[in-house]
Amino acid sequence: MCGIVGAVANRNVVPVLVQGLARLEYRGYDSCGVAVYSQGEQGAPCGLERARSTQRVAELAEQVSGAHGTACLQGHLGIAHTRWATHGAPSVHNAHPHFSHGPGADAAQRPGRVALVHNGIIENHDELRNQLQAKGYVFASQTDTEVIAHLIDSLYTGDLLDAVQASVKQLHGAYAIAVFCKDEPQRLVGARAGSPLVLGVGKKGQELFLASDAMALAGVTDQIVYLEEGDLVDLQPGRYWLQDGAGHTLTPAERPVRTVHAHSGAAELGPYRHYMQKEIFEQPRAIADTLEGVEGIAPELFEAAMNHAPGQNAARVFAQVDSVLILACGTSYYSGCAAKYWLESIARIPTQVEVASEYRYRESVPNPNTLVVTISQSGETADTLAALRHAKSLGMHKTLTICNVATSAMVRECSLAYVTRAGVEIGVASTKAFTTQLAGLFLLTLCLAQARGRLSEAEEQRHLKAMRHLPAALQAVLALEPQVIAWAEDFARKENALFLGRGLHYPIALEGALKLKEISYIHAEAYPAGELKHGPLALVTSEMPVVTVAPNDTLLEKLKSNLHEVRARGGVLYVLADSDTRIESAEGLHVIRMPEHYGELSPLLHVVPLQLLAYHTACARGTDVDKPRNLAKSVTVE
Repeated sequence: MCGIVGAVANRNVVPVLVQGLARLEYRGYDSCGVAVYSQGEQGAPCGLERARSTQRVAELAEQVSGAHGTACLQGHLGIAHTRWATHGAPSVHNAHPHFSHGPGADAAQRPGRVALVHNGIIENHDELRNQLQAKGYVFASQTDTEVIAHLIDSLYTGDLLDAVQASVKQLHGAYAIAVFCKDEPQRLVGARAGSPLVLGVGKKGQELFLASDAMALAGVTDQIVYLEEGDLVDLQPGRYWLQDGAGHTLTPAERPVRTVHAHSGAAELGPYRHYMQKEIFEQPRAIADTLEGVEGIAPELFEAAMNHAPGQNAARVFAQVDSVLILACGTSYYSGCAAKYWLESIARIPTQVEVASEYRYRESVPNPNTLVVTISQSGETADTLAALRHAKSLGMHKTLTICNVATSAMVRECSLAYVTRAGVEIGVASTKAFTTQLAGLFLLTLCLAQARGRLSEAEEQRHLKAMRHLPAALQAVLALEPQVIAWAEDFARKENALFLGRGLHYPIALEGALKLKEISYIHAEAYPAGELKHGPLALVTSEMPVVTVAPNDTLLEKLKSNLHEVRARGGVLYVLADSDTRIESAEGLHVIRMPEHYGELSPLLHVVPLQLLAYHTACARGTDVDKPRNLAKSVTVE
């Protein structure tokens, strides 16, 4: 989930590289670095130079500009990286870019020959490391990435592309790499397998770029080529070549240049303190945009224009499926758990929800008439992509994704898609992506219900009316923020919290607990409220706040009994109650009343105060809200 930027141009590319890193920092911030081929101005020697830091990109920007008294870093060819640590602690010597100086005990005293950045995990790095050490290579880091740099160096005979081609054949695992060599000072080579990489074509094709995400190139170019699995790209000033994994040259028709409007403004905070806060408050607009153009329930809503396998047969697929399998990770998994309740109660279709990282590695029973639904904000989540490919390998080819990035691997590899329009989400703790996923999943529920003859025209209109009201309803919930802040002041002093929900709102309790632990570092867990007596009740004290999601549904009276269980043990309750639940504040019982009761769509509203609670608790504790420790966004490693 690291971030990569590379550039070849007829100008100093360091500002472009650093600016790109700043936009990709959400992908990892354990360390960062830049490497260039220095042109040797003013008598300085030509060759590889780099700057690395375990601080944030802003500090690296000062370092390369010479603000720390160091020499200003300049070059027309360069690569940059922001790291989420997998192999080796966050430290300067483990920071990318990595150099290979060649074999020999004295190699470190010689000029670097190969410079490389990498996103992913190389599974056979130990085996390769042993082979390279036997050839005399000395390792300066604990990373799997340095293995790739030395491997390319060991196979280099004068043509960098040939060396990269030969190297990737020996790599097992996931990677996106960008590499250059001091012997070819105008050439940058990239390769990808399992991790995202895009090519940017700038100013009349004279400037060329690589990046993990098109957003890194916002303001530099909007002409983007999406590399496919196994692709290699060779960049030289004014021209580029693409090859597939078999070594065949790819034509512009096979890898077309697309215009992608990744506006830099999307990555600007504006009046907000943090991206997470901004994204919470963008939810009314995000939902409105996601539902824009939805005039009625029809299978065609799930036919994505950019699919490699266009879903012109959505109606046929929906008519044929007899079950649903949802594959997702993290927050997206919880949106799938909520959707299970909808799919089984409204569409009456059996539904299974699997953690993607588990599904792929166990024996399961395939059913070719299952609709496989993947959910991902980025569309590049490695575990979910791997689970999708596993399901397809078992003969389940009816695939659909709910995804926020139209150009992602997930959309390209599924035959049907609903692309949410949450916009760029930078905060690591997902917010607006979650609510827009729920909106897309509810539309899927209605489509499947219609296909199965379980959706009358009156019901369709009722549901559509409720969905159109969501933006206004969300605005009303956001107005509860001052009351949530009061709760957050209590939570900031605690080290543990328990979240309870029943039925459709149990996944919302799970999501609330996840948000709190992600950014405030308070240990939080969620339980179905009916399970209190099977363990969690033993933990309840006045020092462990209990958050309860209490909509006015058929389980309300049962839930009230669960609340009494907590109060009887001295627990302190924080209840999100619908307007008509008749739960009143009292000693040890704090109630925030929701503006209205929202029926089947209630999860989209009840999650918002939980997002705000996590956010304001984290602020009160002084944690880094957008960049929580040990976590990053766009998880492209398994």
